Amino acid sequence: MSDLTYGEIVARLERLPILRWHTFVRIVLGVCTLFDAYDGVAIAFVLPSLVGAWHLSAQEIGVLISAGFAGQLVGAAFFGWLAERHGRIATLNITILVLAAFGIASACSWSFSSLAIFRFIQGLGVGGENPVAATYVNEIAKAHSRGRFALLYQLVYPFGFALAGSVSIWVVPNFGWQWVFVVGAIPALMMVVIQRHVPESPRWLARHGRLAEADAVVTMLERKIYGDQPGSIPPLPAGLVIIAPVARDHATLPELFHGIYRVRTLFLWTVWFLALMIGYGLLTWLPSVYRTVYHLSIHQSLVYSFFSQVVPLCCSTAAALLIDIVGRRRLFTSAFIVGGAGMLSLYFFEAPSAEMLAAAAGIGMGAIGMTQLSLWTYTPELYPTRMRALGTGMASSWGRLGSMMAPWLVGIMLGIGYSVSTVYLYFATAAFLAAGAVVVFGVETRRRILEEVSPDFMPASVSKAALSVRG
Repeated sequence: MSDLTYGEIVARLERLPILRWHTFVRIVLGVCTLFDAYDGVAIAFVLPSLVGAWHLSAQEIGVLISAGFAGQLVGAAFFGWLAERHGRIATLNITILVLAAFGIASACSWSFSSLAIFRFIQGLGVGGENPVAATYVNEIAKAHSRGRFALLYQLVYPFGFALAGSVSIWVVPNFGWQWVFVVGAIPALMMVVIQRHVPESPRWLARHGRLAEADAVVTMLERKIYGDQPGSIPPLPAGLVIIAPVARDHATLPELFHGIYRVRTLFLWTVWFLALMIGYGLLTWLPSVYRTVYHLSIHQSLVYSFFSQVVPLCCSTAAALLIDIVGRRRLFTSAFIVGGAGMLSLYFFEAPSAEMLAAAAGIGMGAIGMTQLSLWTYTPELYPTRMRALGTGMASSWGRLGSMMAPWLVGIMLGIGYSVSTVYLYFATAAFLAAGAVVVFGVETRRRILEEVSPDFMPASVSKAALSVRG
């Protein structure tokens, strides 16, 4: 195996068709990500019950929502860093264990303070799971259909939101709010499946000099198609040029700001912050707004909130079908503009009804939901393998910062007398700013091999990238 290089491993991955194995992996990781999304917003559907039981103020509601996002901010950065050093799969299992264990702990909460603490710790796992899983899915995908491949996996995310809403409608009135958190611990069961049946990323293995292990994974996939007849394996894709082996050093945070990655990093951090601030600001506050501002019953509040999550499911499906056709930049720009316009429309009504709020929220959450999902596909594309998980984790950390700040700011705005319409104006402005950032700084990655979009770079004493694409 001494003559193997990182570039050859990548080339062999690129010539593979989509196998049942790819589908299996997406299903297994998809279950974990489904409940990652579920656990991330479960607090929103528990709060209508806790508002009365614990006599929570608007500011306390905001703190409980923000506590989980604060944990996600730290977890996304830490586990992204950990995944670069110890592998995608080992790190993924740790995140699953944390989110499941402290979901159970949240169900045992006895006060505002205890729930806030448990939600923060659970947030570490919730924040770390998706960046690591998204990185893995991108690294096993082919360039030609990577957008659709990754986004079809990410579609489970809005389903997780919808699952949290639908489960709460039935569970909270019949069994109590605690069982909403208990249901969220289901991903713990997937750890055994992942450990036994999902191998480490061949790109990560090769990048760390473990070429024999990377070769074993790719060979296993090739044999699923070609059996033991190497003569039937097609040649490497045209245009792939092997240059040199890749060094084994670890990526560091400052390298996210070297060369072309400086602008990319700042751009991604900005868009992540704005997109998740809008999306989670709307999603997590809606049930409580229906309850406290419109004085709907707990059941009505949950039903109206669930309606606003159906639209994102449809929009996210459309994004998966369109992203490899229209490209990333057009998709992001259009979604931010449409979402901003939908939210801005609510500002011109002095006293919007609950139905109008649900409609505006559906449009806004649907359009912004497209960008949130697409960012999980887009961000790993903009970094080389040696710092893909780190870059994705750090970018999503800025998204978690936006997620954490939005509920707190909405709580303050509503607490000091601002109207719901003014809150929507605030979110619409953020959407238009994000659209402008995409137009100016966005990089198109449609149907381009990862190593072409994001070439590796090394210190002067080390050979440069392992793979380039010409033509």
